[in-house]
Amino acid sequence: MIKKIIGTLILMLIISMPVLCADVIPQYSKNLHTKTYGFYQVSNPIILHELPDEKSPIVQKISWTKDSILPENLSLDDVFSVFIGSKELALMAVEDENEDWVKLVYDNKNNKSGWMKKDDPYKFMTWINFYNNYGRKYGLKILKDAPQSCNFLHAQTDDKSQTVSELNHPEFIKLNVIRGNWALVTVVDLDKTPKTGYIRWRSDDGVKYLFPAIR
Repeated sequence: MIKKIIGTLILMLIISMPVLCADVIPQYSKNLHTKTYGFYQVSNPIILHELPDEKSPIVQKISWTKDSILPENLSLDDVFSVFIGSKELALMAVEDENEDWVKLVYDNKNNKSGWMKKDDPYKFMTWINFYNNYGRKYGLKILKDAPQSCNFLHAQTDDKSQTVSELNHPEFIKLNVIRGNWALVTVVDLDKTPKTGYIRWRSDDGVKYLFPAIR
């Protein structure tokens, strides 16, 4: 009896422990900064300066593996906007950039940022490039706090244009092309009949409504 009680307590302790290795995939618009240019795919370690100058003071050093991060006062979702450990995919939001440097948000909760020297200019992706690359590969998903209007496909890139179809429980949203703040998509819904039309992927002031369904 005692062994059974001890075993139950240990199991409860394991279940209640935070899972550090969990992937970081945005589920809500509020998880994505609106006043950013896109993402930078970071390597390890991450060394952030106060200014875009190697002689400038270092504001933060971060090292990470596929299931851990240092310093311990930061968590994976504090630092990364997208993190998939199994793919070693680590993306940070870009506040500013120039030819050699990117200004990265390294504390999403407190909106702290610092400059990192680019180790590869092609690792910087504007929002359009990011959606074209990852949205075309994995499809899109509607974020949980997106407005009700995102459940309607339009004939044109205009909120007042004709409604092509209403979405119920989309199983797959294929991205065809990005046009401004709109995306031309083909959606497979519950009825299994593909529907094509335009949907807003972000608002005019940068709030994201849809996000690549990275996995």
